[in-house]
Parts: sequence; structure tokens; C-alpha cells
Amino acid sequence: MEQLALFGEAGQSRGLPEEFLEYKPCFVDQETSDYLLEYFIRNTPWKQTKQKLWDKEYLTPRLTAWYGDLGTDYSNPGLVSNPLPWTPELLMLKALVEPPAGVKFNSVLLNYYRDGNDSVAWHSDRESVLGKNPVIASVSFGQVRSFDIRNKSNHKEHYSVRLEHGSYLLMKAGLQEHWDHRIAKSTKPMKARVNLTFRVVI
Repeated sequence: MEQLALFGEAGQSRGLPEEFLEYKPCFVDQETSDYLLEYFIRNTPWKQTKQKLWDKEYLTPRLTAWYGDLGTDYSNPGLVSNPLPWTPELLMLKALVEPPAGVKFNSVLLNYYRDGNDSVAWHSDRESVLGKNPVIASVSFGQVRSFDIRNKSNHKEHYSVRLEHGSYLLMKAGLQEHWDHRIAKSTKPMKARVNLTFRVVI
């Protein structure tokens, strides 16, 4: 893994491009975060999808679930296309993340990272169903994992945010166009983590 800048006191690299990212630790209180982590792990109908890479199919190294309003089908290959209905817990979090984002979200992707072997490779969320310059709000529960970003035109420009238990990360307009992001595998022992990314599907 490439060497990343030292983390600041808020759990993120120095010099983070704040025009594209906003990070808030302790966004959800400890007790609620503990409850939601266990709730989502136990009650979400998780699925492991397949990805096609160089004419071969691979199991995605994490579990996912897709929720949202009627009609927010997701056409990206490998993801559940038909949304599950909102739960009270998801609607509560939706109401929390919308004011700081300034966006009314209509869908959410849940990711379950079971241990350090689970990951998501470098990518950007630029599917046509998300429209141009999408805004995505993310909340994380459980194991702290590093969210790495790198400039598409200059991979030497890269940063990392430690996504802490109960934290909030806003991916602002322009991030998906100019930056890639990932959650890398880890050789260190890692406990379970659940991440939710709230989106607008057109």
C-alpha cells in the first residue's frame, strides 16, 4: 500500500481537499452507533455479488444491500437493482445526514466489511443513474477503516480519512469526477464495519 500522509487530530490526512470532502467524527452518539452496528449486521439481507474483470467473474470482497424509494433501481452491474423498502433505522439516519449535505436522498447502499480481507478497489461513483457531479453522504459504524482518495490526473496527490465509529463523511460535487477512492485490504486484524452511502438516483 502506498505511503499516506500522517493523520490529523480529527482522524484525517493534513491538507485534505475540503472543497470535495467534509468529515465529522462522533456524528452519531456512541450508544446509538453501537446499537446500529449490531442491528444492521443481524437484520440486513446481505448479498455477495459478482464482478466481471478481464472476462472472469469474482465475488465482491464485501456484502451489500440496496434500499430506497420506489423506482430508484440501480443499474450498475453487480449491485442489487431493485431497492428494499426503507426501515425506521434507515429513515432516522437519512434525516440526520440530509441537513448538513443540503440534499434530499432517495436511496442508500449498505456495505458490510466483515474483516480486514473485505475491501473496495479504486473507483469513482459516476454511474449515469447518479447524474452529473453527485453528492453522497456516508456514515460508518464499527471498525475504523481508512478511506483513501487519489487525484485521477496525479496519483501522487493522495489523502486518507480514518472513518471512525459513528462518523459522517460528505463527498461533495466534483469528487467523483476528479478523484478515485477505496477501502484497502488490511493485514492487521480487523473487526466488523458497516458503512452506509446515501445517494440520489435520477
